[in-house]
Amino acid sequence: MAKETPSSSSMPSVLRAYAAPIFIFVLAMFFQLFLLPRSFPTSHYDVLGVKTYGSVDDVREAYEAIASKWDSDSGGGRPADFIKIQYAYELLTNLVWKRDYDVYGIDESVHIIEELEKQYAVEEFSTVKLPLLEVVSYEPEREGLMTITSQDFASKFQDSKPWLIQVYSSGSNSSAQFSTAWRRIVDLLDGVANHAMVELGDIRLVTYLAEKKTTGQVFFRKGLPSIVAFPPHCKTADCLIRFEGELSTDSVTDWFATTVLELPRVFYHTKETLVPKFLSKVPPNKVRVILFSQTGERATPSVRQAAKDYWNFASLSYVLWREEDASFWWNALEVESAPAMVIMKDPGLKPVVYHGSGNRTWFLDILEQNKQLQLPQLRSTTSMELGCDARGYSRAGFETATWYCAVLVGRQSTELNKMRETMCRVQDTLSNRDESDEASKDPSVAPAASAHKNKRLTLAWLDGEVQSKYCFFYVQSETSYDTCGTRKSPIDVPRILIIRYHRNATESANAEKEKSSNWPKTVWQSEADDVDPAAQLVVSYDGPAETPEIIKWLSKMVEDGDSKNLPFYRAKTPELVPESAEPMRSGVPKSVKATQSLLRIWNRIKDYLADPRMGPTLLLGALLSAGSVWWTRSRSIQQPVQATQQTSTNQSDNNAEEEKKKERKREQRRRNAKGEEVPASITDTEPKDAVQILSSGSDSD
Repeated sequence: MAKETPSSSSMPSVLRAYAAPIFIFVLAMFFQLFLLPRSFPTSHYDVLGVKTYGSVDDVREAYEAIASKWDSDSGGGRPADFIKIQYAYELLTNLVWKRDYDVYGIDESVHIIEELEKQYAVEEFSTVKLPLLEVVSYEPEREGLMTITSQDFASKFQDSKPWLIQVYSSGSNSSAQFSTAWRRIVDLLDGVANHAMVELGDIRLVTYLAEKKTTGQVFFRKGLPSIVAFPPHCKTADCLIRFEGELSTDSVTDWFATTVLELPRVFYHTKETLVPKFLSKVPPNKVRVILFSQTGERATPSVRQAAKDYWNFASLSYVLWREEDASFWWNALEVESAPAMVIMKDPGLKPVVYHGSGNRTWFLDILEQNKQLQLPQLRSTTSMELGCDARGYSRAGFETATWYCAVLVGRQSTELNKMRETMCRVQDTLSNRDESDEASKDPSVAPAASAHKNKRLTLAWLDGEVQSKYCFFYVQSETSYDTCGTRKSPIDVPRILIIRYHRNATESANAEKEKSSNWPKTVWQSEADDVDPAAQLVVSYDGPAETPEIIKWLSKMVEDGDSKNLPFYRAKTPELVPESAEPMRSGVPKSVKATQSLLRIWNRIKDYLADPRMGPTLLLGALLSAGSVWWTRSRSIQQPVQATQQTSTNQSDNNAEEEKKKERKREQRRRNAKGEEVPASITDTEPKDAVQILSSGSDSD
């Protein structure tokens, strides 16, 4: 059977071994021949035949030489060529445009060349209307906009406010067109962030703010104007954020509020979704604010900042006003038109409506005035402020020894909402009582009204299901499960309690002395430390749920508590459970962050593909890879050859030795066959027929 030739058997293995170097070489050639020319198209200097970064005089001389040649040519030239030459001349003879093109590679009007080529495709070049470019002189200082330079840049970053900066060119038509939107953005950011503009002529500052290619060249990926932002407490370019979206007022403000300030969004709702998606989901301790808009614009940064600042007090929502829904909103909330602002507090209370639009201060003043519910909720965060905590003091001050807290206790239900509405009327009656009115001098009302006015009486409500331990501590009866704890039956019975707090000044002083004393405490002193400093007496209301009756009962309790010497009883009140706060959905969603990360990676790849050093680098990599493969293969081939040679040498030596042995054996057989005697050899151990001859003088017998 014929053997295969070495060349035919090794060719596939050679191709497999050099696959990586071949692939890198092909990639380098593709980059050099196809990708690189697209990344570096013919420059306007090349069109005029002028060296790169040539002076304006050089450009004019080259243009005049071309123009004289075209004038002398009777046949004329192609309009497309003339348009490119004329465009290059106009661009490079304008000092601002030339600076932007030379330093930053900005050529924002290059699309005009293609448009004019299509327009004058079948016409003579002499019919092209000149000039091709419109000169723009944009000066934002005349419009009252603030600009900064590298000299005063550092001095501006003294506070912790965020900054929004626009990089523009005085000769950029796009920057001039964006000026109206920028003024609107500045107005919307008033009081929320600082703003400024930087001109491209300040090369030092622009280089600090601009992006850098892999070659180190400064550029603007999205052209001009370019917008960057410094988040709060950010004072270096390492933490600045670039805007990469569409240049519009809505897009920029939404990006700044979401990405830079990380503010919560304020969503729009319709009349069908307002109740199930907003009103029913707002926690009972928060005020609900509805903003009616005519335009449907997103919430401004100031509104979103207010939503963040008042997150623990109020929830905000937008509604787009439609004329066909006007009657519905009037019947539901008494809203006549937009813009309008509706504030909904306690259940059953009439909403507060503000028509018209105001500035940021007007909006914040309204929120501040209406941030609290009329009947506040007793929570772990509000008990001290309301004066409904035995470890604290009265709202009237530290010197007040006796004060009261009337608490409506119950589970979330329709019955509780009705009683909250009743308690709100009680509070309104006590707050609006006029002492000069004869009817208001009723002794059944005066004690409670006076205590409420002097901040010794506080009205609040408590969620008996969330604060079950606290509720059971005060509602100690057989039917307490109808009010406190998890609902086990369809029965919900809200209850009104009044708690009398009393601090004994002598005991309080003694307790402070004992705390500061270094002497060891006795058993009785340790037990005294486990109770609250204020004594408590609790009375439950069993009368009808009517405002006059409740007020009379409150007055009776206050009068008895102030006039009678009631026992001083102290106990350890259970801690109020911290309610789970509503999560604030702020910042950029995870899906958007993932998309932005992929976009940044893709932009980085494109930057590397436009790097002229990539081709030589790939070629060098192909050579190194090929050399590495050759060295590895040569080592692997050389070692088997040496091993084969050594093996063949050993085999030849062994074969020669075997031949000698065989030859001796054959010779021995021939001699034996002839019967010939083999001569004695000195190497024999005992020669044949040997005789020992004794010497004379031997002692042997």
